[in-house]
Amino acid sequence: MLLGAAPTAAQAPVPSSFLPAGVTLGHALEAAWQRAVQARESEAQVRRARAEQTAASSLWAAPPAVELNHLNDRAHSNAGRRETEVGLVWPLWLPGQRDARAAAADAESKLADAATQAARLRVAGQVREAAWKLSAAQAEAASVATQARYLQGIADDVQRRVQAGDLARADALAARAELLEARSAQSDADQRVQAARAQWKTLTGLEAMPRLQPPLAASVSDMPTEEHPELRLAAQAVERARKRLDSVNLSRRDPPELSVKYREESPGFGEAAQRGIGIGLRIPFGTDSRNAPLQAAALGELDVAEATEQRLRERQDADLALARSALQSAAQQLDGTRDRAGLRRERAQLVDTSFKAGETSLPELLRAANAAAQADAALARQQAALGLAHAQLQQALGLLP
Repeated sequence: MLLGAAPTAAQAPVPSSFLPAGVTLGHALEAAWQRAVQARESEAQVRRARAEQTAASSLWAAPPAVELNHLNDRAHSNAGRRETEVGLVWPLWLPGQRDARAAAADAESKLADAATQAARLRVAGQVREAAWKLSAAQAEAASVATQARYLQGIADDVQRRVQAGDLARADALAARAELLEARSAQSDADQRVQAARAQWKTLTGLEAMPRLQPPLAASVSDMPTEEHPELRLAAQAVERARKRLDSVNLSRRDPPELSVKYREESPGFGEAAQRGIGIGLRIPFGTDSRNAPLQAAALGELDVAEATEQRLRERQDADLALARSALQSAAQQLDGTRDRAGLRRERAQLVDTSFKAGETSLPELLRAANAAAQADAALARQQAALGLAHAQLQQALGLLP
């Protein structure tokens, strides 16, 4: 520490607002998910998938219909001739069509579940980034506040020595100027903390923050990349596209319609009505004008889904390698920054002792103090950078908090 002053940023206690109040990153993720637009989109997709499953489990290929027909000669001869026909029409499944549509609906349901998990992972990435951004801002603000308190002590000491005639008034002015600059830096740091806190609250709706501890080592347990939610989503999109193509291939014509009709006919006034019941079957033809666009759309969807999955796997491998490299680099930089901060802190203590003994000038003391303060601030930022790199590797592996 500098000259027996308050702890530096690397050693200072975490502000009370940053202490866990029963809040973990997992809690923050749940809070952010409840506020996220992605959650509403996921719920809507799940509802659509359930509706598709319900439709596929129906006994009929489409909703039944009622037919009503009535004919009379009132506007012409008015001889009392009339015909009335009432019928029920049931669209029928083609062979294999119902099973294919049920398989497509199940694939849609699994896709909705995979999309939900992928969306949660994306929100988790936002939560992690916001948490570590606030952590870095608070650590740097604590370092700047420590430096401001130290310079306040220096300014007071110099003022006393000026009044005692041991130092010139120019030294008091220099110490005062350094103090004002430190306070200005402290104000800027506090403003960055407020901005980061506002972003955190907007994202999660929480005032409290979880305690974030930088990792002890530059590693994290690996897991198979196939388990990554984004990869599961892409694979399920391919499966859904295949099932849709199967459904299209088994639905080369509109569903046939079975009809049962009751007909009553009266030849004229005073004549007995004739009644009858009939059964009909309507079988539409499947032509290229109907099937070709549907098949082209299904094949196009499958092709796009397969290409998307392949590119995503390649990008996932690259992102994972980059995240591992970034974590190793952040750990190495932290070691160097910690050593540099320790050396500059020790030098500042020696210069302070020499200044109090009258062997070192005030400008030399201020330069040493500023160098130590900058090193402490850099150490605080690098500790947060290591934590963020660790979180980004977890994100690349598809791990939720």
